[in-house]
Amino acid sequence: MLKITSKEFNVTEAIRNRIESRLEKLNRHDVDMINPHIIIITDGPMFKIESSIKVNNGQLFAQAKHQNLYTAINAMGQKLEKQLNRLTHKPAKRTPVALVEPPEDYSEEYAA
Repeated sequence: MLKITSKEFNVTEAIRNRIESRLEKLNRHDVDMINPHIIIITDGPMFKIESSIKVNNGQLFAQAKHQNLYTAINAMGQKLEKQLNRLTHKPAKRTPVALVEPPEDYSEEYAA
């Protein structure tokens, strides 16, 4: 269930629909979103939007600031997509194997 919070103004149906449609794009990665929470703050003429979403591999957090609320929502969605893409497509950690050469004075007779 999506939770949208704003203290300064009422969240209209249009704002809710825009946020929901932006978060639906995250479903392409087939990741369960746990307790998505969006906070909308007015900072003078600017809108600041913050999102916090828990996923199986960790947590996503993004914030965006813009004079237009819908532009801020899109920017926040792009940041979340980028983070989720990194989480889901992160390759397994590969540590290079160091090749150790035997010392010059090493002879086969000492080998067991």
